[in-house]
Amino acid sequence: MNFTETKLKGVYIIEPERFEDERGFFSPSFSQHEFEAHGLAGRFVENNISYNRRRGTLRGLHYQAMPYGQAKLVRCTRGATFDVAVDLRTDSPTFRQWVGVELTAENHLMIYIPGDMGHGFQTLEDDTEVFYQTSSVFRPDAYLGLRWNDPAFGIEWPLPDERIILARDSSYPDFATIGQVAWRHHNRSVTP
Repeated sequence: MNFTETKLKGVYIIEPERFEDERGFFSPSFSQHEFEAHGLAGRFVENNISYNRRRGTLRGLHYQAMPYGQAKLVRCTRGATFDVAVDLRTDSPTFRQWVGVELTAENHLMIYIPGDMGHGFQTLEDDTEVFYQTSSVFRPDAYLGLRWNDPAFGIEWPLPDERIILARDSSYPDFATIGQVAWRHHNRSVTP
């Protein structure tokens, strides 16, 4: 596998190596040893599938409050999606910056997102399926979000005029509403 770190420390675009022959190809898509060698989570405890009927479906921005952050390994198994990670680490030089990558069933790329970052995606085709693994279990009491179009992040979604979005995702607070001082408390509001 080829690991390419993005401008956000800890966020990697991962390209599986292909071994091709006349039948097609074989490609390892996960190796605990390789992930841990890059300082990434080497153990995933949940697998999830997100099926999206329509092009333009936008999900996010989601994350779990610390200490319950979920590192995610995301890939598209059908169709195409624009996948986004947002840096929510207040001590990071890239705090509030984002990266996006097009994941498709054809390119087989994956994105690794650490547990202290926001995550969202917009589908680029009808009938898109996203498969992702998480490093910790889903906790409804720790599940939080920020608005997909928050000006503090300035995410450039690829289909600005095509948007299908859940009311919950449209009603998350702006970062400015929370305020940077209150952000630490908001993001770490769940106690173990």
